[in-house]
Amino acid sequence: MPGFSDRSKRNLSECDERLQKVFSEAIKYFDCVVICGHRSKAEQNEAFRSGKSKLRFPQSKHNRMPSLAADVMPYPIDWNDRERMTLFAGRVLGIAQMMGVTLRWGGDWDRDTEVRDNRFDDLVHFEIVE
Repeated sequence: MPGFSDRSKRNLSECDERLQKVFSEAIKYFDCVVICGHRSKAEQNEAFRSGKSKLRFPQSKHNRMPSLAADVMPYPIDWNDRERMTLFAGRVLGIAQMMGVTLRWGGDWDRDTEVRDNRFDDLVHFEIVE
């Protein structure tokens, strides 16, 4: 059975308990890496400058502590494999729904199940909807 690396565990520990529970269940079925949980001011503004985020500090859900967002992707990492990231997201969203946690995925910001109508894709991003 897959398990989280020490880095993934550390990144996930910075996240809201609900995200921790969802991804602790997801890893049992789909090997994945937690790339990012909380982002500091410098990290968030760099993500904005580099085009990886559309939000400056402190507007991102990554900027709360604990973080209300996590960047997680299937392992092994392949940034060009949109289909695998979409399959992974479906699994994660299903697990979250079964746990009573409402998530938004960066491949379907408006949550209409259309995965090609975004102006900005962030296929590794998952955030709690409150």
